[in-house]
Amino acid sequence: MDTVIAVAQLAVVIGEPGTNAAAAAAAVAEAAAAGARLVVLPELCDSGYVFGTPTQPARAEARGLATPAAASPTLRGWREEAAKHELVIVGGFCELGDDGLLYNSAAVVDAAGTRAVYRKAHLWDTEKLVFAAGDAPPPVVDTGIGRVAVMICYDLEFPEWARLAALDGADLIAAPVNWPATGAPRPDSPDVLEARADAAANGVFVAVADRCRRERGVNWTGGSVIVSPNGRPLAGPVLADAPAVLTAACDLHQARNKSLGGAADRFADRRPGLYGRVLDEPA
Repeated sequence: MDTVIAVAQLAVVIGEPGTNAAAAAAAVAEAAAAGARLVVLPELCDSGYVFGTPTQPARAEARGLATPAAASPTLRGWREEAAKHELVIVGGFCELGDDGLLYNSAAVVDAAGTRAVYRKAHLWDTEKLVFAAGDAPPPVVDTGIGRVAVMICYDLEFPEWARLAALDGADLIAAPVNWPATGAPRPDSPDVLEARADAAANGVFVAVADRCRRERGVNWTGGSVIVSPNGRPLAGPVLADAPAVLTAACDLHQARNKSLGGAADRFADRRPGLYGRVLDEPA
């Protein structure tokens, strides 16, 4: 049975969590009106991304915007929206951990509350100066619509990470991202191709929510996209520097059949015994 999946490309404003919360709520309502049962929001969509000003170091600014997951007004607001619209929300937020460290995190939230919090494991470039890296694999959450895995942006560039989620039973990988632009938006941008490759290699749906609008000199790919298990886009990618809500009807249970036709099977044909250099590297 088809389930409508949505990704919301937002114009996040750094340092304005109230403005960002209102934009996210409006996008969720728009997606719900289109029948969505799951909505993916961008990376760090409560705080903004390009931290640091001439008068405030990046880590200090991020710390001022971070909240513990258990007391996060962002996650509380998502729970309210999830209950109101009877859907699941996956989105990125700036987390202050119980250990006092900052994390670039994402949460899966439904009417029951926060189902999982994931901390980005692969930090991009100067993110390492602000955040601590997560040390847990992407969670796979059994929701009312299917099994949803979460990873964030640069995580998608590591094939092992997407494979872990698929081996753990994910039907769909939800990926909040902030993809910095390297040129004019195009449907075959490397970021979009990597998301499509993750979907095709693992036979799972992939739903990516990027952001838009220039932030402190940084432009964004804006390539929000929903991809089928064969790697073909079902909606998007967005090629405009503007907010957008994309939806696609997805039969998530299709992701549980790894057959490629005939006797070929994505998982049954794996030969882990030959992958020693990948599997045996130190953690």
